[in-house]
Amino acid sequence: MMRMITLALAAAVATGAVAAPASPPAPLPVHVAGRVLPAADGSLGFGWPGVYFEGRFRGAGVEAAVESGTEFMRLLVDGEEKAQLRRPGLARLTLQGLPPGEHVVRLEKQTESQAGGGRFIGFYPTEGGQALPAVAPARRIEFIGDSYTVGYGNLSPVQACTDEQVHDLTDSQKAFGPVLARRLNADYRLVAFSGFGVVRNYNGTSPGQSLPAIYDRAVPGDPTHPLGPDGWRPQVVVINLGTNDFSTPLNPGEPWADQAALRAAYRDRYVAFARMLMARQPQARFVLMGSDAFYDLVSEVATTLNDPARIATVRFGGLAVTGCNYHPSLADHQAMADLLQGALARFPDAWSEGTAR
Repeated sequence: MMRMITLALAAAVATGAVAAPASPPAPLPVHVAGRVLPAADGSLGFGWPGVYFEGRFRGAGVEAAVESGTEFMRLLVDGEEKAQLRRPGLARLTLQGLPPGEHVVRLEKQTESQAGGGRFIGFYPTEGGQALPAVAPARRIEFIGDSYTVGYGNLSPVQACTDEQVHDLTDSQKAFGPVLARRLNADYRLVAFSGFGVVRNYNGTSPGQSLPAIYDRAVPGDPTHPLGPDGWRPQVVVINLGTNDFSTPLNPGEPWADQAALRAAYRDRYVAFARMLMARQPQARFVLMGSDAFYDLVSEVATTLNDPARIATVRFGGLAVTGCNYHPSLADHQAMADLLQGALARFPDAWSEGTAR
C-alpha cells in the first residue's frame, strides 16, 4: 500500500494537482538546517545548497508546503524518499496512509540556486495528527567551499553536460559533506558557491567577488540581507577552497601580475578568512582541504595559523571526476568523506565542546 501512496503523491507533485486545504492546522515545530531568511508571515527563504527542514508528528498523514524557484527538492518520511518537487511555484505535498506512531518528515534541497531561491512555508499534520517537538542533532559541521562542496553534477554518468544538465544532475545531499554528516549523525550547513575561490573565481569571472566576500549573506545571490545571529555553533568547520583560484591561467587585466602574486594573495586572504572564522567560532576545530594542485598552499596557511590543536589538513587526489565537466562522481564524494572522517580522528574531544543551539 505504501508503494501506491508514494506513486500517487509523485504524480500529484508533477501535475500540481494537490489542493491546499481551506483551513490548514497549525504547523509543526521545525528544525532548520542551513541558512534561512525569516519573513513576516513566518515562512523561511533559502538559497544556499544543502538546506533541509525536519518536523516530527504522531499520526497517519502530513502536508509539506513550499514555494520553489528553480530548485529540485525531495520529501522524506522516516528517512525514506516519498516524493520529488521539480516544478516551480507554490506546492503542497500531501502524504496519507502512514502507519500509526511517530514520524519524522524532512524536506531537503538538492540543487544549487546561485540567484533567487525558495520559501519554506511549513509542515502540517493531517487526519487529526499530533505535533511533536522538533529534535536537532547534538553534532554540527559546517562545510565551506565551491562546486566540489556543492556536489556539482555528481549524478551525471558523463562528463560533458549542458548548464541544464548540471542543474538537474546536482544533488548536494549526496556531496561529501552531507555524506560524512549523516555517518556521524550531525547537522550540517553548506556555505558553497560553484565557480568561486578565495581571491579568484573560475577563469577570472565575477571580479571582486569570492566565497569569503559572500560568506556572510543569508542567501548567496542577495547582498542586501546579511546573515543575522542565529546561534549556529558548529564543532567542526571544513574549508575546501582553491580549485577555482588556480584551475585556469591568468587572463590579461586580472589584478595579479603572475602566479606568484596570485599565490601570495590566496595565502594572505585565506589566513585572514580562517582567522575570522576561528574567532567567531572559538569552540570549533577546522579541517582545511586541498587537492594535489594547491595542497602546498593549504599547508602553508595551516602553518601560518599555527594552532595544531584546532587545525588539521586533508590532501585529496586521484579522483575519477566523471561527473559533469570533470567534477567528482558519487564514488569520489564517498572517498572524500572517508578522508575527512579520518582527519576528524585528530579531534576526539571535538563533539563535547560545541555550544548547544
